[in-house]
Amino acid sequence: MRPVIGLSTYREQTRWGVWDAPADLLPSAYAQALEAAGAAPVLLPPVAEPADAAAAVVARLDGLVISGGADVDPARYREAPHQRTTGWRPDRDAWEVALLDAAEAAGIAVLGVCRGMQVMAVRAGGSLDQHTPDLVAHETHSPGADVYGDTLVETLAGTRVRETVGERLTVRCHHHQSVRSHPGHAPAAYASDGTLEAMEDTTRPFWVGVQWHPETRDAGAAEDHALFRALVVAASGRT
Repeated sequence: MRPVIGLSTYREQTRWGVWDAPADLLPSAYAQALEAAGAAPVLLPPVAEPADAAAAVVARLDGLVISGGADVDPARYREAPHQRTTGWRPDRDAWEVALLDAAEAAGIAVLGVCRGMQVMAVRAGGSLDQHTPDLVAHETHSPGADVYGDTLVETLAGTRVRETVGERLTVRCHHHQSVRSHPGHAPAAYASDGTLEAMEDTTRPFWVGVQWHPETRDAGAAEDHALFRALVVAASGRT
């Protein structure tokens, strides 16, 4: 039986066909990556009462992906917004934190992608660097518009991330923010400029965050697609 993996989603004003309306959406690459890895993906849009709903939803899941998206509200880590910090979604922040709370309580496998890794760090009491180019003096991590930046990352010895994707790989990034502190999570990969590109909680079977977008790679061609397979393997232990 395929494990059921939940994917957090956007809620945005969207146009399709004759419609221009609020919609719950996510790039299909996420669901396709999970399906190719052997899972049954389900979308989890933000809800008005996140705590109660998250517990009910996670009780029916075997694993969880916190997806990429907009900046995290800096008020969640007690900072004023940087001039380049925009478009945060308090409803989505609250929903994803509630999902992570419920996932921790239930002991299910979790993968955070880009914003998802940042939400994981902030939920744990960590903080973000709100505009990474201020620190590294380049825009490679997010070249602009819908372009992904190719970033060489090196994983750390002894981590689940290295075990899953190998020692080095070139990943596709689209983030202008990055994790500064991450209580309860061990660093698992860095870019050459020192940016943290992956972290994990070593006390749990599978609780991993990556700053890059493994879902954008072809399932048969990229080492980092192994992250979805590893998530599915971890989730399969519950089915």
